Amino acid sequence: MHPNKAFHWADEAEMLGFIAVTGWSRIFLPTPTGLCVAHTPLIVDTERRTLRFHVAKSNTLYGSLDGGAALALIEGPHAYVSANWYADPGRHVPTWNYVAVEVEGSVHQLDASALAPLLDDLAAANEPLVGENWSRAAFDPARFEAMTAAIGAFEMNISAIRGTRKLSQNEPRAIARLADGVAASGAVDLAAMMRSEG
Repeated sequence: MHPNKAFHWADEAEMLGFIAVTGWSRIFLPTPTGLCVAHTPLIVDTERRTLRFHVAKSNTLYGSLDGGAALALIEGPHAYVSANWYADPGRHVPTWNYVAVEVEGSVHQLDASALAPLLDDLAAANEPLVGENWSRAAFDPARFEAMTAAIGAFEMNISAIRGTRKLSQNEPRAIARLADGVAASGAVDLAAMMRSEG
């Protein structure tokens, strides 16, 4: 994570909440053929401190996940910050503001019976976000069985969690101006987070 302590995010409950709302991750793991990454939706269990996710069996890292140690990267809004947005651009350089959480932990494969409930939980968490209400009840059971045969469910036990909220906190007098520039570039969510710091 970012070395500047001004950007460190230490509140674990907030970070787990951020992960739950974001719902998307990159899982990194060393495999016999080198480092690999899987892009996957996930569900957070804050009480048990776990992440549940699924991976295609054809994914290179599938065979290395069970019993492995992995790193999950969950990213939020991010945007380029032009030095021209400062009152004195000659004293600044361009940078990038972002929100991210890294989670380390041991991974184990879940029993096949855990896959359907995981997929149900993912749909229940994400359908309302897009104004829909799809559920597995609307899906052909035979097709569901055929499709789920190609994926496996996993759980990561969280052993470490680190966060960065790089929102120009080190430039408190410039945050409002920088947030305006970030918003004008289209990163409205990040601009709102920046303004909450100012």
